[in-house]
Amino acid sequence: MADGQTAPLTPAAIRALRLENPKARARDFAHMHGLTEAALVAAHVGHGTTAIDATPDRLFPLIRDLGDVMALTRNESCVHERRGVYSDYRSGPHAAMVLDPEIDLRIFPSHWKHAFAVMEPGEDGPRRSLQIFDAAGDAVHKVHLKPQSHADAFDALTAALGLSDQSQTLALSPRAATEGPKPNPARTDDLRREWDAMTDTHQFNTLTRRLKMNRLGAYQLAGSPRAERIDTGSVTQALHAAADGKIPLMIFVGNAGCIQIHGGPIEKVVPMGPWINVMDPRFNLHLRTDHIAEVWRVWKPTRTGDANSIEAFDKDGGLILQIFGYRKEKPPTAWNAFVKSLATLEGVSA
Repeated sequence: MADGQTAPLTPAAIRALRLENPKARARDFAHMHGLTEAALVAAHVGHGTTAIDATPDRLFPLIRDLGDVMALTRNESCVHERRGVYSDYRSGPHAAMVLDPEIDLRIFPSHWKHAFAVMEPGEDGPRRSLQIFDAAGDAVHKVHLKPQSHADAFDALTAALGLSDQSQTLALSPRAATEGPKPNPARTDDLRREWDAMTDTHQFNTLTRRLKMNRLGAYQLAGSPRAERIDTGSVTQALHAAADGKIPLMIFVGNAGCIQIHGGPIEKVVPMGPWINVMDPRFNLHLRTDHIAEVWRVWKPTRTGDANSIEAFDKDGGLILQIFGYRKEKPPTAWNAFVKSLATLEGVSA
């Protein structure tokens, strides 16, 4: 071991430290002690925690049997929590989906590397959860059981998916750096022409890949009215406007392995320090507004009408969240009008 380096904490040492500080959030505790969150969870294998198969095709049919639960997907800046049932899982080798009216997920199986069934003591009895992590040990998705959930189905899932290797340590890969904006100015005219010809928002990712750009790089080149920078406070403004005006939204929050979507109205928006929170009975959102470095108003044409979004990015160019109007029942007229009313950073409205 090189001079100045300390030995990594053993699983027993991690458990002892956790007993001294049981109320800290797992993510915060892990950061405090220089651990990945996956390493913290793995240290408790055999102590209420079981390592299980992380393959989505094996997990999701059994997660459905848990009944009403809370789904949690997050990135460094935003946490998305949704109550519901995992009732409609659709497999795919590169992308899978859950399409329940409440639990709406896009799943990228290559990032689902380590999974655990966790049972830990709580004030009102055992707290049960499923926790999935990527190759670097960062959380991809979590499922938290509620009092109404089926504890017997949790036990059955744990038994069915338990791994033969119940190690308390993990072999983890270095965390991939966030890709910053990647424009390709030589293809600006192609970008604008193909953007204007889109008939579905899902065509955007294919378009940018073909033109060797990424999302933020394309926004920098697209020009008005396709993409315009707006004030970083616009996200908070949008949440308040939606709650006050009863404007239904689609709110997308994700990471490399999972995107979670809320579709419908929001009611209670609560600021708390740097956080802006949605605190509804079956949907919670927790957003660090001080992590927002830039926000874009984005317009995309579709065969069913304009899709207008507000999209927030962090200082490294990572996507924090996207907000669209909810389109399933009727055109999002009120949302579109609100988005178009926002001033650009140059002080000019669209």
